[in-house]
Amino acid sequence: MSQLKDKTAIVTGGAGGIGSATCRRLAADGAKVAVFDMNLDAAEKVAADIRAAGGQAAAFRCDITDRAAVDAAVAATEAQLGPVNVLVNNAGWDVFKPFVKTAPAEWDKLIAINLVGALHMLHAVLPGMAERQSGHIVNVASDAARGGSSGEAVYSACKGGLVALSKTLAREHARHHINVNVVCPGPTDTALLAGVAEGARDPAKLIEAFKSAIPMGRLGQPEDLAQAIAFFASDDAAFITGQVLSVSGGLTMHG
Repeated sequence: MSQLKDKTAIVTGGAGGIGSATCRRLAADGAKVAVFDMNLDAAEKVAADIRAAGGQAAAFRCDITDRAAVDAAVAATEAQLGPVNVLVNNAGWDVFKPFVKTAPAEWDKLIAINLVGALHMLHAVLPGMAERQSGHIVNVASDAARGGSSGEAVYSACKGGLVALSKTLAREHARHHINVNVVCPGPTDTALLAGVAEGARDPAKLIEAFKSAIPMGRLGQPEDLAQAIAFFASDDAAFITGQVLSVSGGLTMHG
């Protein structure tokens, strides 16, 4: 319960499946959680649930593709909850179709949300962490970044970029005692996966195919990811940086 006591944590996409589970887990570990999301009502619901359970949380509307909005939300967080100790870059978006059938406007949106948004958040919080000589950053990528994924070319490219960015920042900021690590979800039972399935000829068959391919025989649950993220956000991971962890039930076993 005291792993993250009195530490302030920002979770982007905090109202979604993995994001909300992460917010709740970090709050249960003692963190003061800033729930960042485009949907303020949904973010407020997550924050209210945390407070009702005895935790500390506040909701902030934030469009991570807008640097001014990011700076304003981070400033509001620090004014209300204190300096940022933990950043979880979780927000993401995908479109599932073959690359040659995608359009440049879709590339722009994918890159803006999945890569540039993380750049904005990192650029906003890293100077303060470096000045305080302390911080934990967890970037949520995807196993699509490590092994590719048909129908997710640009998404995979963004997540691959996020992995490379994380390793570079881990090197640059190790001397500041800032840990930067990556969690890669496999197929996870979220609205994003449901949206992908809806675009298939037979959504139920696609979901069953995912389950059959996973050695543990089930889809990941948001809580599975939240546990891994909470580990990297804690001092249990104090001597771990620049690492990539797949949470996929054994679907991917990258060395």
